[in-house]
Amino acid sequence: MSWRKERRRREGGYHHGNLKEALVQAALDLIAEKGAGGFTFAEAARSAGVSPAAPYRHFRDRDELLASVAQQGYEQFESVLTAAWDDGRPDTPAAFQRVGKAYLAFAREHPAHYSAMFESGLPLDSNPALLVASERAFAIIRAASERLVAMAPPGVPRPPALMMALHIWSLSHGIASLFGRGDAASRKLPMSPEDLLEAGVLIYLKGLGFPIDHAAGSHASTPKK
Repeated sequence: MSWRKERRRREGGYHHGNLKEALVQAALDLIAEKGAGGFTFAEAARSAGVSPAAPYRHFRDRDELLASVAQQGYEQFESVLTAAWDDGRPDTPAAFQRVGKAYLAFAREHPAHYSAMFESGLPLDSNPALLVASERAFAIIRAASERLVAMAPPGVPRPPALMMALHIWSLSHGIASLFGRGDAASRKLPMSPEDLLEAGVLIYLKGLGFPIDHAAGSHASTPKK
């Protein structure tokens, strides 16, 4: 699988004083070519134009370098989701839909970061900074879910917001990974990934008892035949 869209050529190679940034970019380039598990620490050094020993000035090993890439990705992800949520303005359903679209857009536009975040196999419990960054990003989805749960009409049991957030996250992540990242191997769809996500969320909310016209500001597009 290839994520070449995010690959960027560095001009002039490594310059004194930006070794850490050069290594992070080298890792992103290699992820774009080979995936999160497809390169070595020595390859990252070579891609950055430095000696095999140079990366140890900033990173203990390849996993620590990957963790730095993933943390950077989560921080950007949090910023993107926060802007999309915009504290629920102008209304909760519209903002909720924007968060889903922003999730898919980030996966499509930053595939190497996305791979480092979700496909590197890094244990979060041994990377405190990475864990905090991931929790801060997920907190946006949880906040949106809490606001939506509060809108449940009378007589409709309110599901736990955390459960809803996990379900919506799983749906978004699945669509992003399967269809929303521009991979050549992806199946062709009769609708866009955004429309697929919107339809899935509406079906999910209807299953919980939310009236569709109450829980969402617009209906998903009808699939093309």
